[in-house]
Amino acid sequence: MADESLCIRCKGRGWCGRGCKILRQLKQFQPKVSEEFSGSSPPEIFVGRFGYPNVFAGILAPAEFGETEKLSMPELWHEERATIQDILTYRSRMVYSRFLATIRQPRSRQTAKKQGHTSKLFETMQEVSLASKSVDASFKLARKPKIRLQVDSHTPIIGNPAPLKSAKLESNPKIEKKVDYLANDTDVRATQAIEELYKSHIPVSHIIKILSAGMLGMKTQRRLVPTRWAVTATDDALSKKLLERIRHYQEISSYLLFSADYLGNHYSILLMPGCWSFEVIEASAKGYFGSRSQVAMWHDYEFFQAREKYASSVTGAYYANRLSVCEYLERVRRQASCLVLRELREEYWAPCGVGILREVTREAMSKKPKKFGSAEEALKAAQLNFKLPIDLFVKKSKLLGNLRTQTKLGKFF
Repeated sequence: MADESLCIRCKGRGWCGRGCKILRQLKQFQPKVSEEFSGSSPPEIFVGRFGYPNVFAGILAPAEFGETEKLSMPELWHEERATIQDILTYRSRMVYSRFLATIRQPRSRQTAKKQGHTSKLFETMQEVSLASKSVDASFKLARKPKIRLQVDSHTPIIGNPAPLKSAKLESNPKIEKKVDYLANDTDVRATQAIEELYKSHIPVSHIIKILSAGMLGMKTQRRLVPTRWAVTATDDALSKKLLERIRHYQEISSYLLFSADYLGNHYSILLMPGCWSFEVIEASAKGYFGSRSQVAMWHDYEFFQAREKYASSVTGAYYANRLSVCEYLERVRRQASCLVLRELREEYWAPCGVGILREVTREAMSKKPKKFGSAEEALKAAQLNFKLPIDLFVKKSKLLGNLRTQTKLGKFF
């Protein structure tokens, strides 16, 4: 038997030749649909990035009716403590009805008339993205869905793609007033619209879909945003806005340690006295995610000023973690130097998207922290949450390196 916990390495392509647990799950729960089917979209859309600015875009929906929100929302998965098996089952039940689109919606009637078919699909997808509850729709496909999956650490697994000929909404989408207002306000910048939706308690996962569908921003700048990019853009914009205030708050006076775990993602988050700085260090034994080294590690950081370059090592998780930490600091009206440590274990055998990492970090920051008088004491306590030695993280950390030169914690380091 193959080591099924490692099949994420080839993203389900079966390079080992011994079968893939993720792909088997997809096959087991693949919906039995013909070229025509109907169902309730969670609602969910997906915009790809390959071939940009000409990309695949479409609607995800199961061949069933009812309240299907849990098939799509990481907020609900975390709330219900869904297992990876549960999440894969949810994802396997949906068909990704897609079409090839340019990132810009036709601006003139003449262009729209020429594109005709694609323009209607474009508009239907945008309507779905605005809905806050599941919406009924019927689909006509060019051929039956393929047993294929798209694996990405940023987004949940996308499976069962099929070329879409036509789509029609069979129920009126339930759209929140603030969403409807901002979708129709073409004089508001996208970053401002994202902030306003967030303040109106629209779930982050919903904001991402609206942005991805090209429904936010000024009229001349609206376009489809690949879902992978929209995830990071939303987390980044929201945390930067919170940091505008956080940087002016008083510094915390104690070392605070927060922790939580979900689906094999074990987090220890240390807030230290000092002005704002932020660092994420991730580690996993056995070279998880394709590394051949015994222990794989990912690392990104920023100091007082926000980073200008993309966090290319930790990628989307960096911005999701930063948003969750900033939400806490905004609640307590304080600033701090923050170190986020994540240990990935073999239980996390299939990627479930950045959304679950945002939620488990939020969970950690919602708990009462443990207080310590020094970083040394806090890190020793953090070791209890991890199987890997804490020294692996300590040696990598830029923030702790700065702290060492200031407080002479040489014995621990």
